[in-house]
Amino acid sequence: MYYLLWLLCSALRALATSRTSPPSGCLVVSKTAASSQYVTVQAAIDALSTSSPASQCVFIYQGTYSEQVYIPTRKAALTIYGYTEDTSIYSRNMVTITQRRSQDDSANNDLTATLRAWSANLKVYNINLVNTRGSGSQALAISAQADMQGYYGVQFKGFQDTVLANSGAQVYAKCYIEGATDFIFGQRAAAWFDSVDIRVLAASTGYITANGRDSSLNPSYYVINKGTIAAASGNSVKPQAYYLGRPWRSYARVVFQSTNMTNVVNSAGWSVWGTSDTRTDNVYFGEYSNAGAGASGTRASFAKQLASPVSISSTLGSSYVGWVDTSYLS
Repeated sequence: MYYLLWLLCSALRALATSRTSPPSGCLVVSKTAASSQYVTVQAAIDALSTSSPASQCVFIYQGTYSEQVYIPTRKAALTIYGYTEDTSIYSRNMVTITQRRSQDDSANNDLTATLRAWSANLKVYNINLVNTRGSGSQALAISAQADMQGYYGVQFKGFQDTVLANSGAQVYAKCYIEGATDFIFGQRAAAWFDSVDIRVLAASTGYITANGRDSSLNPSYYVINKGTIAAASGNSVKPQAYYLGRPWRSYARVVFQSTNMTNVVNSAGWSVWGTSDTRTDNVYFGEYSNAGAGASGTRASFAKQLASPVSISSTLGSSYVGWVDTSYLS
């Protein structure tokens, strides 16, 4: 029996698609840089043309890179690849970019981010983006500030404000997102989170999303589709400690659908912003066909159960097929 299981595991490993060498034409980043390679990710980004219309790419060899990376506005599409032995999952990622800036030492949220992504037509594959600041201050792993951005098999780790999905249409597929306070947040982005594992840290009370949609004309919309919600490994999280979201602004719009929720999710599901500043007048908080202990209970009066799921095209527009790597979608 054990031999058969070993054969099965070996066969599955053989089917995994690896990315252990640079695709053709990519700039190369390596901790032990050889000729024509870069020691830091930022050095490779800085070497790219911002005015050329030709697509560009960067490949990062395995290792931990202690730096903050800024991708400025550019004309060309850009793809960043991390070294991995299995491109389909985040757990085999072997590239980590990490730092610990926070609003203790930075002027705004964006300036705290491990990756400051200001370029449209951006794809990022199989990289761990980490902010190690911990509790007590806003400290981002990603500041996603442009249209047509896709993150595939990426891990985002932080505590407060981990993922800033702030502007444009964005996709997060087969990713890992970790945090405790408002750790998926932003103001104007329409973001589709597909098969994402959301993991919560030990905290007395926590909030997964904090959408900042401020009017009926604002396109911001977060849809978590076929995800999971549970305690992060090594964290003891009391039952009902977490809410699916609270409204950063009063037109907040968030839907969780076909998502498995453990008992870390509060039976009310959703929270007001604050007791004296509820911001729930015009919120759109919805759920459809969720499962698990955290999906049951009497939900907040300002939330609703939906009769049908939200489609990716209604969230991102029908043109999403032109820029999303659909092989990562469920």
